[in-house]
Formats: sequence, structure tokens, C-alpha cells
Amino acid sequence: MAQPSPGARRLAVAVVLAPLLAALALWAFAWPAARTAPRDLPLGVAGPASAASALERQLAGRHPGAFEIHRYDDEAAARAAIEDRTVYGAVVLTPEGPEALTASAASPVVAQLLQQAVTEQAAATGARVRTVDVVAAPASDPRGAALTASVLPLVMAGLVTGAAVTFLGLGGVRAALALSGASALVGLAAAGIADSWLGVLTGDWWAEAGVLGLSTLAVAAAAAGLSSLVGRAGLGVVGALVMLVGNPFSGAASAPRMLPEPVGAIGQWLPPGAGASLLRSVAFFDGAAAVGPALTLTWWAVLGLGAVLLGDALGPRTASTESPTETREPVAVS
Repeated sequence: MAQPSPGARRLAVAVVLAPLLAALALWAFAWPAARTAPRDLPLGVAGPASAASALERQLAGRHPGAFEIHRYDDEAAARAAIEDRTVYGAVVLTPEGPEALTASAASPVVAQLLQQAVTEQAAATGARVRTVDVVAAPASDPRGAALTASVLPLVMAGLVTGAAVTFLGLGGVRAALALSGASALVGLAAAGIADSWLGVLTGDWWAEAGVLGLSTLAVAAAAAGLSSLVGRAGLGVVGALVMLVGNPFSGAASAPRMLPEPVGAIGQWLPPGAGASLLRSVAFFDGAAAVGPALTLTWWAVLGLGAVLLGDALGPRTASTESPTETREPVAVS
């Protein structure tokens, strides 16, 4: 039986690989979006104990598993919890009726969902709901679209930077300096566009530039580091991970708690999700709840740069273990 030619085998791989990649991309992006719903979403309730308990039971009955209730003594405590990013919003029970405290800067989707849930709950009693946006999204980007759209360009910038360092043959300290310098410039340029020009970020300019640069470095260092250890296939591995998993699992368009489990948690351990969460904290909440995502990005960057240095150190050793090819002169036979 004749064996298929190499060209036929490559054709078969290409025909099968294309639909598999398309199916994987469709699953990664469409499935979380289609299953977006609140899941143990942190929500504060402030007011008299009896009224707060009754509201908690009513919310659990109407929206089972949707909210994780945090009790607060008064409105001031609930506002502080929102500003510290402990909860996404709160319901304050007053004699005049319920008051919904939201934070559209944390997530416009969650803010709208909370307002609707409280309004539906109050409609049964005929009470009117007053809504206060405690930490509002900037007027130039009320739906948070610009921040969401910034995730993919930063990932692409990181992959391009890592690929450039790899294909230019840079290694060791020179590669680490190139990755760090290029990522810092990306952060400065991105902050100049998003904050100074578009006005969609309203926090400290230098802190925002640092977050944007660190997000880029986390991807760039990972791509270059894995490539230095396993070869250029490492670029494809990191690219697939951050593009097909990290980007759709980031929760930037809604919130990590709005994604199916364990998608939201996985997304926060990858650079796109950690970068989006850290950027929200720095841009709108004065750095509240920034430690976790900052550590995640730092570990990605440190491990990636360490892999770059390790790959450069192992390169000469690997080459030295190979036995040199001996060149023999032809001997004339008499």
C-alpha cells in the first residue's frame, strides 16, 4: 500500500487544523459571553437588621446564587466598601425607600444589573428607588468600552515585542533590557492616548502608564522566555494562551464574577484579566484592591525574564555537550 506523500500529509493537517482552531476560538469567546450572569456577586446591604434580613431573603428568592451579601451599619460604611472594591454596589434601606449605590467605574454591566434588581424588588411594595453612582465611569467612556478595548492591543503589543526579541536573536541581559524598555514605551504611549487624549482613564497618569507597561511586559517576557527555553514554538503557546484563553476569560467587558465558574478565576491568573482589574483599580479607585492583580502581572514578568536569562545561560552548555564533527582528509589508496 502506497504511503501518502509529505505534501498530502501537510494538506490534511491544514484542512483539519483550521476548523479545530475556529471551533476553539468560537468556544473561548462565545461560551463565556453566552453564559454571562451574576454568580456570588459581592453586594452590600445597609439598614436595620430586620429589614436587611428580609431584603436578603427576597434577593435570594428572586435571584438564587446571584449575590454574596455583605452587611453594613449605615450608608457611609457601604460607600466605603464600594470605594475599597470590597463590593460592586450596595442597597441602603431608608424610611423613604431603598437607595441603590452603584459603581459604574467597576463595571457598567453590574451597575445596571444591580439597579434593575433593586427596582424590581421595590416595585412589589410600590416604593421608589433612588440610585447614586458612587464611583462613576468617566463621561467620555460611560460604558467602559475603551477600557475593555485596551486589553487586546496590549496583548498584541506584548506578543509582538516578545517575537521581535526572539527573531532578532537577542538573549540574556540584552533581551531583558529590550523587553523592559519596549514595554515601558508601550505603557507611556498607551497612557498618553487613553488618559491625556481620550480622557477615558482618570487616575494618576504615571501609575496608569506603569500598569499598561507591566501588562505588556508580562506577555512579552512570557513569550520571549518560553521561546528561549523550547524554541520558537513557545511564541505560539503563549500567543494561544493569552489570546484564546486570557482575553475572553478576562471579564473586562463585565466582571469576573459574571463569568461561568471557573472561567472568571482562571482569567484573573492570566495577564489580560489581571491587567484589566489592575487598571480599573489604579484609574478609578485610587489603587484599591490592586495588590492581587499587581502580584500576578509581576510574577508573569519576573518568571518570563528569568526564563530569558536561563535560556541564554543554558545555550552555550548545550552546545558544548555536542561532540564536534571531525573533518577527515581523504587518503589516497595506492
